[in-house]
Amino acid sequence: MKKIKLIVFILLVAVILILDHRFGWSGYLGNLDNLGFLKEMVQQNLWQAMLIYLVVTVVGCVVLALPGATFALFAGILFGPWLGILNCLVATTLGASAAFLTGRFFLKDSIKPIAQKNRYLKKLLFDSNPKSELVVLMITRLVPLFPYNLQNFAYGITDISFWKYTIYTFIFMFPGVSFFTIGAAGLTATEGRVWYFAAAGVLCLLVMGAGYLLKKRYLSEEMPREMSKEMSRDMEEKQ
Repeated sequence: MKKIKLIVFILLVAVILILDHRFGWSGYLGNLDNLGFLKEMVQQNLWQAMLIYLVVTVVGCVVLALPGATFALFAGILFGPWLGILNCLVATTLGASAAFLTGRFFLKDSIKPIAQKNRYLKKLLFDSNPKSELVVLMITRLVPLFPYNLQNFAYGITDISFWKYTIYTFIFMFPGVSFFTIGAAGLTATEGRVWYFAAAGVLCLLVMGAGYLLKKRYLSEEMPREMSKEMSRDMEEKQ
């Protein structure tokens, strides 16, 4: 069954990539000019515009390889800073959760045993310490270690619970989403543009600083040290 799930997943990805290449969905949704109708709809029917943005974002998170920042930029331009942050957080969290469930259903049984054979991945993704799960989730949301979409699928093969993943994804994405959304809102603001850019700049520094410190503390120092200890123990056992 696990092989069948993996084959089905690979086939689905292949079909989506072929269709995307043929019809240019990623390019269409990645261009705000093509979603100009939402600008008018925000004025006419805000709730309907929010629903369409939600659907587009969830589809983008699960199906299309759009950069995570794209959704925040759109939200800031369409809805302004505060409503944009809320819309983006809700939509991207739902999208991340849907991708997580997809990864857990299709990939966990087949990919997890392979990933666990790698010492680094085993320590990083499959540590039984609940604190480690949250630290890794925090780092990968703040530091662009690998693409946002791949993160969502990758967490599906870990042992982290769905609700813990969803709640902390919402929390840890808040700084980055706020930075991009407020900055994008400043581009179209008629008043207070300087304050928007100043707030976005402060958030950018905080996100980059926190990400750097976390990466240095847990990935640059602690992980190699733990791996070195494991290798030393293995050598002693062999001797």
